[in-house]
Amino acid sequence: MIRLLPLLAILATAACAIPREPVPAARTAASWRGVATEPDRERMRGWRSVWLRAVERARAAGHGAEVDREGALLDPDSALTDPLPPAGDYACRTIKLGSQSDGGLEYVAYPAFRCRIGLDGEIVTFTKLTGSQRPIGVILPENDRRHVFLGTLQLGDETGALQYGRDQERDMVGLVERVGERRWRLALPSPHFESLLDVIELTPQAR
Repeated sequence: MIRLLPLLAILATAACAIPREPVPAARTAASWRGVATEPDRERMRGWRSVWLRAVERARAAGHGAEVDREGALLDPDSALTDPLPPAGDYACRTIKLGSQSDGGLEYVAYPAFRCRIGLDGEIVTFTKLTGSQRPIGVILPENDRRHVFLGTLQLGDETGALQYGRDQERDMVGLVERVGERRWRLALPSPHFESLLDVIELTPQAR
């Protein structure tokens, strides 16, 4: 398996500087499919059915108004062209839909935390800077409406990122898409904890 060690190694310093230049299209010798683990490729194959099931469960639990209020953010078919967010700092708000266990919460919306889209050469990175659950990884190209995030989950007071592929329960895969003029999302189907779908809304942080 091709590993992301050369890519993820740069993330230890991802929070040290705010890149100012626009993010070009990410380029890599291998497509994300050649880098991703088989479980993550499987999660991506089933992303849409999982999304629809998560929204259905949220609505059935009485959260239809909240889902409708989010509009394009929670619509699986709302992706626009030019999916890559420009480099810089973002307010990132996480919504969890569908519970993995009976009796769990079917819809949870968290307040905004801080995230960063960064550059290391031609490698595009995503780092959630605050919060108790912090995705950290790279964004690789897919098509003109979608890029793919591959990374790991940082927890609590951890300061380093695990190597992708080392701990399956920490590995993360998701869709990076633009859903508005200055609005993007990172959608994580079938995360290992709590929910069926996590959607992280990204909006540029006011300076």
